[in-house]
Amino acid sequence: MIYAWFPWEWDAVFDAVKQCHEKVHEMGAPRITTTIKVGTRTDRDQTMADKVSSVEDKL
Repeated sequence: MIYAWFPWEWDAVFDAVKQCHEKVHEMGAPRITTTIKVGTRTDRDQTMADKVSSVEDKL
């Protein structure tokens, strides 16, 4: 499982997933499953630097 933080717009992320599926289908795969877990928060702003700093503080 891969966890990642993407600072891009929704449409760009899902377009990239669509393009990946299309390419793999072109390569001959009849079925592809992609599982995406999306979490959002609106209660505060948090940058990637904030997240890295939080992890470093805990180490």
